[in-house]
Amino acid sequence: MKPETDRRMQRIRATVCEIPEGAVASYGQVAAMAGLPRGARQVGYALKHLPAGSGVPWHRVVTSSGKLAFDRGSSNYRRQVRALGEENVPVIGGRVNMRQYGWQPDLDELLWKPNATWDVP
Repeated sequence: MKPETDRRMQRIRATVCEIPEGAVASYGQVAAMAGLPRGARQVGYALKHLPAGSGVPWHRVVTSSGKLAFDRGSSNYRRQVRALGEENVPVIGGRVNMRQYGWQPDLDELLWKPNATWDVP
């Protein structure tokens, strides 16, 4: 893997780890916060290739409409529904209510977080 690609993957993983329990973020939101505008597909790729046991809360990432990206009935769909349920985030009709459960970090959190990605080239 190229060093630049590895840095992007690290930034994506770090951003996903910042999503608090009980909240979700969209692929596009994660990409933007990781400094990768229009990089939603890169987020999907990074999450798909997580090392086993990484501890990255991949289940907190959904589409911008709140829809789970996995096919209903698939094992990953069931795992995501179960993991979100354990955090009291209901999935109804294959979607999460983004108004209620969407992550909205405040400006201080974005600017002063310990692993701020805005200064990473």
